[in-house]
Amino acid sequence: MKEIRIPASKSISNRLLILQYLFPAIKLSNLSTAKDTKVLQHALKQIRQEKESPVHINIGHAGTAMRFLTALLASIEGKEFVLDGSERMRNRPIKILVDALKSLGADIHYLEKEGYPPLFIKGSKLPQNTVRLQGSVSSQYITALLLIAPVLPKGLNLILEGEIVSRPYIHMTLELLKQLGVEFSFEGNNISIKKLIVPEQTDFVVEGDWSSASYFYGKTAVTQSPVRLRPFQQNSIQGDQKIAEYFTKLGVETIHLDNHSIYLKPLENFVKPSYLSFDLIDTPDLAQTLAVTCAAMNIKCKLTGLQTLKIKETDRLEALKTELEKLGFEVKITGHSFELKAFEASSGESISIATYEDHRMAMAFAILQDLYHFEIENPQVVVKSFPGFWEKFTF
Repeated sequence: MKEIRIPASKSISNRLLILQYLFPAIKLSNLSTAKDTKVLQHALKQIRQEKESPVHINIGHAGTAMRFLTALLASIEGKEFVLDGSERMRNRPIKILVDALKSLGADIHYLEKEGYPPLFIKGSKLPQNTVRLQGSVSSQYITALLLIAPVLPKGLNLILEGEIVSRPYIHMTLELLKQLGVEFSFEGNNISIKKLIVPEQTDFVVEGDWSSASYFYGKTAVTQSPVRLRPFQQNSIQGDQKIAEYFTKLGVETIHLDNHSIYLKPLENFVKPSYLSFDLIDTPDLAQTLAVTCAAMNIKCKLTGLQTLKIKETDRLEALKTELEKLGFEVKITGHSFELKAFEASSGESISIATYEDHRMAMAFAILQDLYHFEIENPQVVVKSFPGFWEKFTF
C-alpha cells in the first residue's frame, strides 16, 4: 500500500516563523515547504538584514504573509516598510486589520487605494492594549494581532464582537502561545494576553497539514483506494482534523497508527447518501474538497458558514460555481453558502478548469479527474501549499 508524506502545516509554520522573529531562541523543525512559507521566510530575512529604509517587501499572492506581516511590521520600533503584493493581493481588503492596529497606536498609510495594499508602515511601540474586532472577519486578522501581543508593552485585550468564525484557527494560535509560555485567557468573546519576557519552550516540530490531507480523503472516497498518510497525530491542534469526521459520511474510515500516520480506507457496508449538509463555520478551507467530492459521487449537498471564502485567493464560492457548471452540475451560492443541486451530463467538448491562482481549486478538482476528462489550468499553482502534489496524488 502506498504511503505518502504530506507537507507540514503551512498554518502552523507561518505562525511559528512570526514567533521566532519575536523570540529568536525558538528552534523550528519540519517547517512547511509551501511557497507561502518560503515567501514569509524571505520577507523576515529582509527585515533582519536590509539596512535601507524603507524596506520594500513584496509577498505576491501570500495572504497569510500579508496579514501577519502587517501586524509584525507595525510593532518593529524605529524601522519603516513598504508592504506590497500581487495584483490580486492589491484587491484583497486589509482595512479591518489596519484600523485595529491604528487603534493600538500603529502608524500605517495606504499608498494607493484606501483599505488595500500596498501599505507604508512606520514601526512603533503600539502603546495601547485594547482593540475591538468583528468576530466574523478572517481569523488571520485576529491571529495577526495575537502573534504580536506577547511583545506589546501592555499585552493585548482583544474584544471580538458578534459571531466568531474559524474559531479553531484562533485556538491553534493560542495553543502555540501557550507552548511558548504565554499567559492568556479566552472567556466569552474576550481574549487577554500578557506580555512575555522569556519564552519557556524553544523547540517546535511542525505536524502534517490536515487541509492538504483532505484531497486524499476525496480520492479514497471516489476511487475506493486505501492510502496511508504521515506525519499526523491524533490530538492535533488543527481544526481541519475534522475532515476525518466529515468523510465518514462519504464512506472513508480513518485509522490512527502508532508511527504518527493515518490509514484511510473505504468503510465496509457503506450506503451512499443522496444528500449531505455540513456547517463549515470553523473549517472553511475544507469547502472545496467537500463540494467537489460530493459532485464526484453525485451526492447533493449544502455547505454553510462560508462567508470568509469571498476574500481568499479568489472568491471561492463563485469559482466553485463557475467551474462545476462547466461539467454539468447545477450549483446555487449565497454570500455564505454553497449548494450542489443536480447533475446533467456535460456536452463533451474540451473542458478547461480555471484555478484562479488558487491552490485549493487545483487540488480539489484533481479529485474529479478520475471520472471526467478535463484540463486543469496552471496546475503548478499547488506549490503555494503542496509542492509535489501531482506526483503524490497518483495511487
